[in-house]
Amino acid sequence: MTMRSRFKSRGFTLIELMIVVAIVAILAAIAYPSYQEQVRKSRRADAQAVLLEAAQWMERRFTENLVAGYDGVALPAGLTQSPKGGSTAYYVITVGNLAQNTFTLTATPQAAGGQNNHKCGGLTGATFNVNQRGQKGVDGAFDTPAIIQDCWR
Repeated sequence: MTMRSRFKSRGFTLIELMIVVAIVAILAAIAYPSYQEQVRKSRRADAQAVLLEAAQWMERRFTENLVAGYDGVALPAGLTQSPKGGSTAYYVITVGNLAQNTFTLTATPQAAGGQNNHKCGGLTGATFNVNQRGQKGVDGAFDTPAIIQDCWR
């Protein structure tokens, strides 16, 4: 009786191990980009929520101070970036087009986390806008319904 027949072989062969490594690599190559895109979408949704919250804040400010309107309004610290309390800003919220009765809020993607590379409506790194009428826009345009619908969903 030889030693080989007496003991059953245990463990994995190198080929079996390489097959498992190849399968894991293929799955990772497919899953990781999809994961990154979902993270970008969730950050975009958070920025849009902060943008709408800032628009509500602007409207409350307007109703409390009818004489001055929107002139000279600056957003409070909690509404100037997305995420609101985060240490890294993925979007910066700014106020523009300020006048007595008008404003435009803009969420600009930042390089952190690749937000400036997100894609929506065929655009890369698009900004999101809301004006005093509650209209949603992309890259300052409020009259492109297909792009706006794709980017704001």
